[in-house]
Amino acid sequence: MDGIITRLTAAATASAPALSLRPWRPADAAGLVDLHRDEALRRWVTAVVHDRAGAARWVQDQQRGWEAGHRFAFAVSEVRADATEGELVGHAVLKNVATGSSSAEVGYWTAAHARGRGVAPRALETLTDWAFTTFADGGLTRLELLHQVDNTASCRVARKCGYELSSLLPAGPPAFPREGHLHTRRRLSPVTHVPEQHS
Repeated sequence: MDGIITRLTAAATASAPALSLRPWRPADAAGLVDLHRDEALRRWVTAVVHDRAGAARWVQDQQRGWEAGHRFAFAVSEVRADATEGELVGHAVLKNVATGSSSAEVGYWTAAHARGRGVAPRALETLTDWAFTTFADGGLTRLELLHQVDNTASCRVARKCGYELSSLLPAGPPAFPREGHLHTRRRLSPVTHVPEQHS
């Protein structure tokens, strides 16, 4: 979409490098197949990638979401010491965005080899700040985060990022075979923090 910042940065920590968040691109397909070989990741995502063709279709879906203006998916990579983009370590997405709607949904996952580096909470915090800043004029004041009740890691990330548990959701197979948690976070007014962004 015109005028929307598409590249974000999450700060480094004492033990982990900074993160780069940017839209998925066709060249990511091969790496995406490798990441989806992780059984833990396959358990939690709603769309599992099985091969290069499937990865290419998934990336195209993310690109179409950007073009339509209702789904904004970011590939998350670590930033090398020379400030170039490193390997893929995760995914963060803002979805169900609609002009005039006060709410939208966020989601994320972390690659197996990058867990324990704070990838998910840093990416989610950056995405959250970006969403509330970018879509404030469109009326966005509330973000929702859903996960299965037994996904305790996702629950910890949500709480760490200020997404409070709002309600227990009934199971909804096949995407949600078990009960789920609905977490929500509301935008502070005025917006007090703007993530580091690059055009």
